[in-house]
Amino acid sequence: MSNFTIYPAIDMRGGKCVRLIQGDYNQETIYGDSPFDMAKGFADQGAEWIHMVDLDGAKEGVRINDSYVIKAAKELGARIQIGGGIRTEQDIAHYLDNGVERVILGSTAVSDPAFTKDMIRKYGKHIAIGIDAKDGKVATHGWLQTSGTLAIELGKLLADAGAETFIVTDIATDGMLLGPNVKGILAMAAATGKNVIASGGISSLEDIMTLKEHEAEGIAGAIIGKALYTNRFTVAEVLEKVRG
Repeated sequence: MSNFTIYPAIDMRGGKCVRLIQGDYNQETIYGDSPFDMAKGFADQGAEWIHMVDLDGAKEGVRINDSYVIKAAKELGARIQIGGGIRTEQDIAHYLDNGVERVILGSTAVSDPAFTKDMIRKYGKHIAIGIDAKDGKVATHGWLQTSGTLAIELGKLLADAGAETFIVTDIATDGMLLGPNVKGILAMAAATGKNVIASGGISSLEDIMTLKEHEAEGIAGAIIGKALYTNRFTVAEVLEKVRG
C-alpha cells in the first residue's frame, strides 16, 4: 500500500473555512461556517490526515482558531497537522498535548532557526517545516513578506538539524488550480533527502498521480485545498485513486 498521503486542507479565518488566492487576504472565498464540520466530512470520507491552517494566527502571530483544531484532534479518527500562529514552545506544546499529531513551523523557521532546531531536537517527528516559496525565496508572515533566504538553503539547514517533514508551497500556484510546481518540490526533496509534502496548485487527480510518481524521490504527499472546495473531485475519489 502506498505511503503517499493525502492532506485535505482547511484554512480558518474568523472561525470559518476560507480559501485565499495566492495568500491574498483580500481575495477570500468562504466555503463553510464550521471548520470542525468540514474536518469531520473529510475524515468520514477516509482521510487519515487533515491539514489545518490558522490564517488569523499566521497574520497576527498568536493562536486564534486553535479550538477547532483541538476539537478535531480529539473527536475525529484522522491525524491533524496545524500551521499558522505557532511562534513559541508553549504554542507547540498546547497543540501536541491536546492530541494534534504534527505542528508546522513556518515564519519562525526563517526568523529564528536556532529556536526551530531546538524544537526539532525536542519534538522530533511532531514538527514539520513549512517552506512557502516565491521565486525560490522564502515568504513569511502569512505571505505578506518575502525574505532573502533561499528556500533550498533553509531546507538543507533544517534537514541537517533533524527535520523529517517539509511542506513546500509554491505561492505562485496556490489557489490558482494551475498544477503543482513539481520541479521545485523535487529540488527540495533532493536537497534535504527528507519527506516533502507538496502544496499549491493541485487541480486534478492527474496532478496527484504526477506527484505520486515521484514518491521514491521523496514526494511523500499532497495538500489539497481549492480543488476539493470547487468540487473538482472528492476526498474519497482521490484516496481511491492513490490507493488503487
